[in-house]
Amino acid sequence: MGNVKNNNVQEVRSLPRIGSPAPKFEAITTHGTLSLDDYKGSWLILFSHPADFTPVCTTEFVGFQKIYPELKKLNTELLGLSIDSVHSHIAWVRNIEENFDTKIEFPVIADLSMDVAEKYGMIMPDESTTEASRAVFVIDDKQIVRAVIYYPLTTGRNMDEMLRLVKALQTSDEHKVATPADWREGDRVIVPPALTQDGAAERMEDKNMECVDFYFCTRDL
Repeated sequence: MGNVKNNNVQEVRSLPRIGSPAPKFEAITTHGTLSLDDYKGSWLILFSHPADFTPVCTTEFVGFQKIYPELKKLNTELLGLSIDSVHSHIAWVRNIEENFDTKIEFPVIADLSMDVAEKYGMIMPDESTTEASRAVFVIDDKQIVRAVIYYPLTTGRNMDEMLRLVKALQTSDEHKVATPADWREGDRVIVPPALTQDGAAERMEDKNMECVDFYFCTRDL
């Protein structure tokens, strides 16, 4: 019994975490064979869905396609995944174009072997052992995992949040700041707290900041 527990702990530890390198992969997709290395230099939203030809997943693919042009302006690509064949993917995206007037322009991984899904912890055995969960991995241009979000099978994702998250992460990187709850592009940002008493006193007098207290200061970009 002890060995089983140890193996389970090891399995959990091997899953990608925020700040860790994204697991490498090479996979068959609707755009041919692609690998993680193909996305070097750009940001990537890697997301999984439970199955093709299902209603919630269909609404999500339509939603992801709608934000795809704006993501591309942010140097961010989309890559879908489910445990379906490439033929199923092709038939489904053609069906979406025909029935929902939406051409899916991003590739979708056909992960029949579950290789990529297992590397990224996209399978939730308590929900399903044959379907991927609604997982989202935001990977930056250095191929580091920057955000991880999981949704249950029954709940579709919020596309506005996908955009907001990428913009917030890129803003934090560029300006060395943090973003508050419900932050939107153009809102004030949070300045990292001072690390010394002198620094705390100085920032309270800084005309470029609004400080509620020494640890809570915001500014415009």
